[in-house]
Amino acid sequence: MTPGSSAIYETGAAALVFAATFLVGGRVHPFRSLIRDRRSILSFGAGMSAAYVFVHVMPELHDARRAFVESIFTALRYEGMAIYFIALLGFLLFYGLEHQSNRLRGSGAEGATGPAFKLDISGFAAYVWLMAYLLVNHFGNSLVSIELYAIALTFHFLSLDHSLRHEHGDAYERVGRFVLAGMALLGWGMGQLFALPGHILALLVAFISGAIIVNALIMELPAGKDGRFLPFMAGGLVYGLILLPLG
Repeated sequence: MTPGSSAIYETGAAALVFAATFLVGGRVHPFRSLIRDRRSILSFGAGMSAAYVFVHVMPELHDARRAFVESIFTALRYEGMAIYFIALLGFLLFYGLEHQSNRLRGSGAEGATGPAFKLDISGFAAYVWLMAYLLVNHFGNSLVSIELYAIALTFHFLSLDHSLRHEHGDAYERVGRFVLAGMALLGWGMGQLFALPGHILALLVAFISGAIIVNALIMELPAGKDGRFLPFMAGGLVYGLILLPLG
């Protein structure tokens, strides 16, 4: 088996796990024999997502910045600092998505498939698609980085599934989870079909980094989300220590 075909199988398996997380996430309880509180598992996973961004992805932003500068054949002002601005945009956009969704629910505009549901599913469909695409086309890719990415995002998607299931109930169960599962597979499939230029990939990695940070925090910090601080901290510290020597 060649390295290329191995990566196809690895990323394909990861995409299937992502899709399965949305399809059966409501019934999945990892480590049931160790921790009975499912919410604690979700908080642990959100901490892992945050650790992945801070310890693994943020250092890669330096590589993204370099790739961005090297793939542009004209002089750049601020030497590619746009990468960090794009990460900020990802953070702000998904914070705005959460704010607008809450506003729509508070206005009573919510229905079985009301505006808040449509907004959330549309935004997170793009989010899942992009992360599945980057699973395939991610600079610095290796089998180890694929596995680290897949583990962190599986727990992140489990938390996302829990949050959307809690907020939208039957509408998410009937429609939303299938949309997100489909986008995970579609993103992987499109990643196999075409690769974007290096400078565009660098910008997408920066954008999704900011988005992951804010979504992990949104799912954990507000009291209404019923987050668990100690599992969140434990997930971040444990996974961060695992990632640290791997660079």
